[in-house]
Amino acid sequence: MSLGQQLRLSAILSGPAILAQLSSVMMQYIDASMVGHLGAAAGASIGLVSTCTWLMGGFAMACCCGFSVQVAHYIGADDFKGARSVMRQGLFSSLLFGCFLSLVSIALSGPLPGWIGGSPEINPDASAYFLITGAFMPFMQTGWMAAMMLQGSGNMRVPSILNVLMCVMDVGFNYLFIYGLDMGVKGAALGTGMSELITCFLMLYFLLFRSRELGIRGEKGSFIPTRKVLREALSISLPMFFQNIVMRGAHVATTVIVAPLGTVAIAANAFAVTAESFCYMPGYGIADAATSLVGQSLGAGRKDLAKRFAAITSAGAMAIMTFLGILMYIGAPWLMGMLTPDPEVISLGVKVLRIEAFAETLYAASIAADGAFMGAGDTLVPSIMNFGSMWLVRVIPAIFLTRIYGLQGFWIAMCIELNFRGIIFLIRLSGNRWMSRQITSKPKGTAAA
Repeated sequence: MSLGQQLRLSAILSGPAILAQLSSVMMQYIDASMVGHLGAAAGASIGLVSTCTWLMGGFAMACCCGFSVQVAHYIGADDFKGARSVMRQGLFSSLLFGCFLSLVSIALSGPLPGWIGGSPEINPDASAYFLITGAFMPFMQTGWMAAMMLQGSGNMRVPSILNVLMCVMDVGFNYLFIYGLDMGVKGAALGTGMSELITCFLMLYFLLFRSRELGIRGEKGSFIPTRKVLREALSISLPMFFQNIVMRGAHVATTVIVAPLGTVAIAANAFAVTAESFCYMPGYGIADAATSLVGQSLGAGRKDLAKRFAAITSAGAMAIMTFLGILMYIGAPWLMGMLTPDPEVISLGVKVLRIEAFAETLYAASIAADGAFMGAGDTLVPSIMNFGSMWLVRVIPAIFLTRIYGLQGFWIAMCIELNFRGIIFLIRLSGNRWMSRQITSKPKGTAAA
C-alpha cells in the first residue's frame, strides 16, 4: 500500500469511530446537563460515583479486548471461520462476565458513596445511580463486545451509527424519566440503561446476521470457550485488568482527594471531566481504528505496515486533539454553562479546563499508541507504564497540590502526568518490541483491512 492509501484507509476507519466516541460523549453531556440543572448536589451525586462506574466499565472493556484482538488477527490472516469461532466464544464469555460485574455493582451500591467520602446530602442519589447503572451492566458489556467484534472486522460504520442512535434514544429516555416521571438522578441512570439495552440487541443483530465476515446464519458452532481461545484472551485481558485497577483505582483515589473540597468542587470536577471529553474522545475513536488496522496487519504478517498505521493514527490523533484543546481553552465558559447554571461551579470548572488544555496533544499520543499496542496484543508493558505514570506522577503530587491550590492543584497534577505519559508512550511506539507477540493465526493472504 502506498502512503496515500494508508492515510485514506486510516481516515476511512477513524471517521466513523470518532463519530461513535463523540456520540458517547454527547450521551454523557446530556446526562450531566439534564441532571446539572437540578442543582449542584444532583450533579455531585453522579460525579461522586462516576470513577467507580468507569472502573466497572474498564473491566468490561478489558474482557472485550481479549477476544476482539484475536478476531482482528484471524481476519487479517483471511481465516474467517476461526474469527467466527472466537466471536461466538467471546459473546458468551462477555455475557457471563457482565452478569458478574452487575452483581458486584449492585452489592456495593449501598455503602460505596460513604466509603469514598460522600456527604449525607448526595449519598442516597449516588447509591441509586450506581445500582441502576450496575443492573444494566450485562447489556452494556455484550453491546461493547459486539461493537468491538465488528470494528475488528474493519466495520466501523455500523457501530458508529448505532452509537449515534443510542445517543438520540438517551435524550428521549432521559427527558421522560428525569422530567416526565420526575425521577431525577435515578431517571438519568435508567434512561442511559434503556438506551444501552436496545443498542445491545441491535449490535448483536448486525454482528450475527448481517456481517459478511462474522455472520453465523446457517453455521453451527459452539459458544463455550475453548482452552486455547480463553488462554489467549486472558493473556491479553489480564494485563488490561491490572491496568484498569491501576488507572480507575487511581481515579477513585482522586475522588477521595477531591471529595473533602465540598459539593461545588465535586460538581465542578465532574462537569469539567465531561466537558473535556469532547477533546479526548476523538482520540479514542482513532485508537479504535489503530487497533483494527494494526491487528489485521500483524495477522497478515506485515509488521512494517502495522508500524506505519500506528504512526499515522498517532499523528492524526495529536493533530485533532491539539485543535480541540485550543477550542476548549477558548470555549470553556460556554461548555460549563451548558452543564450547570451554578456560577461558582462554572467559574471553577473554567479554570481547570484551561489548565487541562495544555495536556491534550501528548494525551492524544498516549491514547492512539495504546490502541496500536492493543492491536498487537501488547498489553503488559503499557499497563506497567500506566501504573508508574498514574500513581507516581499524578496521584502522589495531587495530594500535596490539592491541599495548596484546591481543585486547580489537582488538575495541574493531571496535566503534568498526561504530558509525561504521552512522552513515554511515544518512546515505546518508536521501537519494535511492542510487535514481538506471537500471533496465533497463520497468514493465508494479505490483510483484510
